[in-house]
Amino acid sequence: MSLDADHIVDRRRMRRKLTFWRVLTVLIAVIAVVGLTALLTRGGPGLASGPGAGIARVNIEGLIRANQQRSEAFARLANSSVKAVIIHINSPGGTVAGSEQLYDSLMLLKAKKPVVVVVDGLAASGGYIAAMASDYIVAQQTSLVGSIGVIFQFPNFGELLKTVGVKVEEVKSSPLKAAPNGYEPTSPEARAALEALVADSYAWFKGMVRDRRKLDGAALDQVADGRVFTGRQALPLKLIDEIGNEQTAVDWLVKQKGIAPNTPVRDYRLTPRFGDLPFLHVAVAGALDAAGLTSFARRIEDWGTFQAVERLNLDGLLALWHPQVTN
Repeated sequence: MSLDADHIVDRRRMRRKLTFWRVLTVLIAVIAVVGLTALLTRGGPGLASGPGAGIARVNIEGLIRANQQRSEAFARLANSSVKAVIIHINSPGGTVAGSEQLYDSLMLLKAKKPVVVVVDGLAASGGYIAAMASDYIVAQQTSLVGSIGVIFQFPNFGELLKTVGVKVEEVKSSPLKAAPNGYEPTSPEARAALEALVADSYAWFKGMVRDRRKLDGAALDQVADGRVFTGRQALPLKLIDEIGNEQTAVDWLVKQKGIAPNTPVRDYRLTPRFGDLPFLHVAVAGALDAAGLTSFARRIEDWGTFQAVERLNLDGLLALWHPQVTN
């Protein structure tokens, strides 16, 4: 019995030591990855500044909102040695202000570099605003583009509050302050003020389409009723310039902008913060898995997936395509 007890104690000690070394190995791996990442991203996102930097590939995905880091990254890209830029867009849009900021950043970039947009799946509303800043728009046959319009949505809980017996009281300086508030019916004056906001932003959006896509009159009205169009439909409507993919964009740059045919296309990350680098949590999960800590590895992978889900609070005017789904 004594030998068995000693054997059990020894095994427990060995396990503790093994766990210690496993954890130490993981920590060293994580520190190495973080250190390498810091070296690679020092000075902000960008490509090598030497000759032959190639064509920059930039991805714009998900909901669009104001982002100063993104604007600064585009400014650095404009002053880099890249020959041209291909923007891949897959976005339903976002806030009007954020879309305008992105458009302005891309227009500044276009002033110094040839810019081609490739619509991967969706460039609607604010996503299409961004696309119009380019020299040339390429989309797949089944890509969706358009949704030219502006929306202002707000919930009204008035009837619900009556049901539960809650009344919200307020004191404000003027009738239109903080209107609509969602706790009472929207007054005609408040609705008129909101309609004026939407109409003004819509006129701005339509004017941009008119100027950038050379559309006017009936042709402009046809595409500016808020609907989306497939790439096949958008081509004759002049919302896009060609059906194709990234290679189509490269071919256009070669033919129209004199870019060498063998120029490489390289990724350019707009926001290389640790939370935005998917390879970091993958590397950590891999190190944990290799060290035998499989359960912790799965948790790290789940955390990375969770962080990848956008949780944006979009307030105010939206240039956003979000179809209603009903059962």
